[in-house]
Amino acid sequence: MAMNVERSTCVDLYKFADVFSLDSVLKACLQLIHRNFVEVTSSEVFCSLSVIQLTEIISHDELDVKEETTVWEAVVRWVQHSREDRLHHLPSILPHIRFNLLTSDDTAAILDHPLVWEDPGSSAVIRNQIQKGNPNLKLRLGMTTEMAILSRGSQRLLFMNPQKGEFIRCRYSREDMPDFDAMTVTSDNDICILKTKELENEIQLSLFKYNHAKNVWEHAGVSTVSKGLIHDLHYCQQLLFEIDRTLYYLAVDQDEDRPLLQMRKYNQDTKLWQECSQLQFEASLFRSATVTCGSHLYYITSEVMHRYDPSQDRWSKRTPPWDIPNVCTAVAMGTEIFCTDFEFSQTMVYHTESDRWQELQGWPNPNPESLDIDSLPIFFVVENQLHILLVCDSDDQEGIVHLVYVYDRPADAWRELKANLPNREYFARGSFSPVACMYLPYLKGT
Repeated sequence: MAMNVERSTCVDLYKFADVFSLDSVLKACLQLIHRNFVEVTSSEVFCSLSVIQLTEIISHDELDVKEETTVWEAVVRWVQHSREDRLHHLPSILPHIRFNLLTSDDTAAILDHPLVWEDPGSSAVIRNQIQKGNPNLKLRLGMTTEMAILSRGSQRLLFMNPQKGEFIRCRYSREDMPDFDAMTVTSDNDICILKTKELENEIQLSLFKYNHAKNVWEHAGVSTVSKGLIHDLHYCQQLLFEIDRTLYYLAVDQDEDRPLLQMRKYNQDTKLWQECSQLQFEASLFRSATVTCGSHLYYITSEVMHRYDPSQDRWSKRTPPWDIPNVCTAVAMGTEIFCTDFEFSQTMVYHTESDRWQELQGWPNPNPESLDIDSLPIFFVVENQLHILLVCDSDDQEGIVHLVYVYDRPADAWRELKANLPNREYFARGSFSPVACMYLPYLKGT
């Protein structure tokens, strides 16, 4: 049933699954209702929901609505379907509408609505919600745009969605954003950055989270950890990932004599970093890529591949992508991992469930020498499509030009997007560009 939910049946199946506590069906129905909220609310069956079912649906961040007034209009339609029986429920429904996302004119119009002034309790609830405010209420999914995040030195970020032609540069002051060494985007859409500082025998780790509304980075905790076997942090690749709502910090020391990967996980309660199983290599590391997929972490080079299982705190060997000369970028999409080399000449996909690699088409340009030798290709996934950003040499004054390609899976081909990228070089803080859902007015205001 969960695999066969459709838009025409999702509300009926949701009600059925709710009665019989079929969690997997409930989840599948809610996902479809959220993605098609406007269409669903216009159907007759929507008005047959119970008040508990209605409030569960409208309380989620995942609603695909561009304005919060759409949620209010759906509530009005549900109440008016059986006005005498449902009007007394309105005060209990109203707290699930995010008044912090409404303009003052929208709020005034709701206060002046016949349903509200007819029920004194509703007016009091709205005024209380406005006065109290709730900064923790997030934007709905439909109000945001997926943006890949690239960096250019200190305090400069590029947010981009090539499919929609959105490229927004933000330059922060040191007070609004510190220098940082690693970045990740969590499953809750929190953008986290990590600043590291070498002390005599310790490393100080300072964590910051992005405040979307203020467009600044707020301190989220600081602690120190032992250096362990790391001899110089400046020569390490530093990475930050989330697995099952837990943050992991990686320091990959590529020293020729003792290549080593050290890892620590962040305890949200104590705000301390705890040691995890490390990974010792037999030979020196030239290029590698690290990526999370599902509940595992993957460390990939051309000759070795390791998978970390957090539940066991254990690394295990997997099949490496032998055919790729130098792995430089990799990204996960679903249960698969895509990776390629410096010249984007060999692209492969790894099926995590079967431990198998499959060859894909590489860059269609027959002249890889045009790629800028100092810039690495960057994979990123926006709107469930695989993209790659390439930096090529140019004869103009700036000396570089950006190319963005999107992968067409059925055709096994790369299609160039005419991306109007700023003529500056940006890079990823890791082997791929993290992607976050951004509310563009917050970015454009700076």
